[in-house]
Amino acid sequence: MAFSIIETSWDEHRAELSALRERIFIGEQGVPEELEWDGADPASRHFLALDDDQQPIGCIRLLGSGQISRLCGLETRRNSGIGRALLVAAEEAARAAGMREIFLYAQTHATSFYEGAGFSASGGIFMDAHIPHRQMFKLLT
Repeated sequence: MAFSIIETSWDEHRAELSALRERIFIGEQGVPEELEWDGADPASRHFLALDDDQQPIGCIRLLGSGQISRLCGLETRRNSGIGRALLVAAEEAARAAGMREIFLYAQTHATSFYEGAGFSASGGIFMDAHIPHRQMFKLLT
């Protein structure tokens, strides 16, 4: 199953980005709406994974601080390389913007995924939206 990654803005693809995140974070994971919609989307760079029919299947965002967040993919398309491709797109954009480091708050079940992409965990486990997380960093050289 092929897919493509595009960089976009909140204004351009708000409906698609919010539908994915509502389905996955709010619907599947039980994240409260007030935590999901944190106000950072308009100023963030967004990346959207599209299938062959140009339908959205995953997304991620990059904040100006170097934080990567809101990585998600449709359940039917997980473990097919979409998450990795989205992460690479955000990392490349951060590097092109001159960022020296990126960071994220990983759900603990996903730390090995991020470690495989070169991230290192820092500090202990903390709860965010009732889900255990770890902060992770990656130096961009």
